[in-house]
Amino acid sequence: MRRDAPCTGEDPRGVVVVSAPIPALQIPELDQCVHCGLCLNHCPTYRVTRLETESPRGRIHLVRAASEGRIDPGERFAEHIYLCLMCRACETACPSGVKFGRIAEAAREVLGPPGSRSARILASLAFTQLFPKLGRLRLLIRLLRFYQRSRLAPIARRIIPRRLREMEAMLPAVPDRFFVPDAEVLPAVGVRRARVALLNGCVMPLLFGDVNAATVRVLRRNGCDVVIPRNQGCCGALNVHNGETVAAKQMARRNIDVFQAAAVDAVIVNAAGCGATMKEYAHLLAHDPAYAEKATRFSSMVKDASEFLADLGLTGPLGPVDMTVTYQDPCHLAHGQKIRAQPRQLLAAIPGLRLVEMEASDRCCGSAGIYNITHPEMSRTLLDEKMMSISRTGAAAVVAPNPGCMLQIQYGARRTGSNGIVVYHLMDLLDRAYQAAEHPSRLRLPS
Repeated sequence: MRRDAPCTGEDPRGVVVVSAPIPALQIPELDQCVHCGLCLNHCPTYRVTRLETESPRGRIHLVRAASEGRIDPGERFAEHIYLCLMCRACETACPSGVKFGRIAEAAREVLGPPGSRSARILASLAFTQLFPKLGRLRLLIRLLRFYQRSRLAPIARRIIPRRLREMEAMLPAVPDRFFVPDAEVLPAVGVRRARVALLNGCVMPLLFGDVNAATVRVLRRNGCDVVIPRNQGCCGALNVHNGETVAAKQMARRNIDVFQAAAVDAVIVNAAGCGATMKEYAHLLAHDPAYAEKATRFSSMVKDASEFLADLGLTGPLGPVDMTVTYQDPCHLAHGQKIRAQPRQLLAAIPGLRLVEMEASDRCCGSAGIYNITHPEMSRTLLDEKMMSISRTGAAAVVAPNPGCMLQIQYGARRTGSNGIVVYHLMDLLDRAYQAAEHPSRLRLPS
């Protein structure tokens, strides 16, 4: 049943009811919540609104009511479910171990993509015709690069509607070059310690190609043969988080086949949201008889780059990177994958680097996939809070190992006039430390 399904009745209090329960929402996770409320103050939307319906506990109550046929999953229901950022901070806080992300994803699968009818159509096209077909995405980014560098851009900014101007302001400058690896297999530098595959991804090679290149160099310097399969695709995270699972499952099956054929020890991911999704392929394909077992094996192989390197142990000399940074915990790294210590351990290994912790570093920055587009006001509220936390540290740079966080904080720096703040991926700084050891006179970074 979609959100525009016809209602079947109304009780005396004006609450819309449906005639039958919704099987897709009858999931085990609903029975785990004991409604203790410990999640409330960890939920970004509850902290802002102070409304029970905008809390994990309140949303679970709504989903349970829809699953039992007591309410219709219509527009109001959708508003509450989609105002959630899917940051999963509630999962960290929950003493009962409720996996709220699975509850929200099940509800969104019933609802379909967010927004108006036209927005849902555009989102469906993006999820089914753009991200699964990376050649089209590459063409779109090339067109965006042409637009940004043309005389059309300043003219368009003066005449397009305000909402489009705001969306355009969030866009990063498209780099001159995309990340295209020199070969499908890049050999280890020095003694070989592991054979790994790298998720190239969809956005990363186009907007953060330098991060992918840095990740490859760091892995190779640590004795890893790095395989970058050409036939891999988008991980499907945006699809899963926005109610589109048909194409997401197709993308998961493709990646499982491609990466398992590479015969590697681990699949390395440098984007937190992608890693969290790929580690949950086993859940996504649990009812697929041909892929359930494969997905379980594959998910166990997926490692965040920081997780893998911390376990492997850094080798070789690291040169000084003399600067002060603060660290932003990406939601899907800290809450989704429970990875917090490893990135800090790697930062601590860099000579000269000073880490100043920000207040509530694991609070969502408001990016959350496409959330800053679909819910701009809430997103900006959370971003302003994050920028204040960053400012109070006095750090010149922010380390944020996730593309969504990087884009959001860069936008926040432009929006607040804090253009002196630089945003780095963790792999950037490790790569610079190795470069500093090899060529100490070439490296100059803000302190």
